[in-house]
Amino acid sequence: MADEIRRFSEELARDPASPVYLQLGEALRRGGQLDLALKVALRGLERHPHQADAHDLLARIAVDRGELERAFDEWDMVRRIAPAHLGARKGMGYVLFKQGKYVEAQTYLSEASELDGEDETVATALAMVRVKLREADGARGAQGARGAQGAAGPALEHVEHLEHLEHLRLFEEITSEGGEHTALLLDATGLVMAGTYVTQDGRDVAQEVGAELSGVSDEGRRAMRHLGLGDWSSLTVETDAAVVAMAPMRDDALLLVAASKAMPLGLVHRVLDRCVERARTWMKKGGA
Repeated sequence: MADEIRRFSEELARDPASPVYLQLGEALRRGGQLDLALKVALRGLERHPHQADAHDLLARIAVDRGELERAFDEWDMVRRIAPAHLGARKGMGYVLFKQGKYVEAQTYLSEASELDGEDETVATALAMVRVKLREADGARGAQGARGAQGAAGPALEHVEHLEHLEHLRLFEEITSEGGEHTALLLDATGLVMAGTYVTQDGRDVAQEVGAELSGVSDEGRRAMRHLGLGDWSSLTVETDAAVVAMAPMRDDALLLVAASKAMPLGLVHRVLDRCVERARTWMKKGGA
């Protein structure tokens, strides 16, 4: 990462008008250097005020800084400059979902689905929004439900067919408490059995995470046996971007919790324990 940032910085120094500022800003953002990323993005926008990708970069930086309103405005600018920009719709939908504005979130995610019907992250996000709308619809009662149906539009007509997506929300009640974290249940091959891993720019990277962690349970068991330490029960890894805690499940499945570095380790472990119990119960009931 440091070499990449250095290379992009040198190229931008040689040619301040170079579009490499987009790559530099993104590398800084991924590395958690948000103030520098913001400075690079704003300087780039001074030279390229109508470049959609520049506003997209600024929106993603704003999300990382917790500035959701600013992120929404930047993605709205992207949409105006580049009407077919998929990321703008996904980002706006993400912001509205985080704000609890599910009807509006559905509108932008539906537009994203129309732009790319094969995007699994859009399908997952849209399904989660519709489940939220279904819950709100039921809470309002029969009369309120009719009004909500009219407000939400025809896209809600088939939410009753989303039961097969309930596994995506298995850990939602736990992970929605006390900070920014997420949980995944992966099988021995790395396929997602339950949970989601949605990044702050609205991408669901659960499948990518699962692919990278394929076989971790088996590797952990072999390492413990080699060291004569018995069975492994949990593993915690601190990275530049997050704290990741893992625990083995039956059949070489893996439970993963990823949390902000600002979250105390004790709380991360408590969340992991609760998710493990939830997953065990779900698996016993035939969820997997």
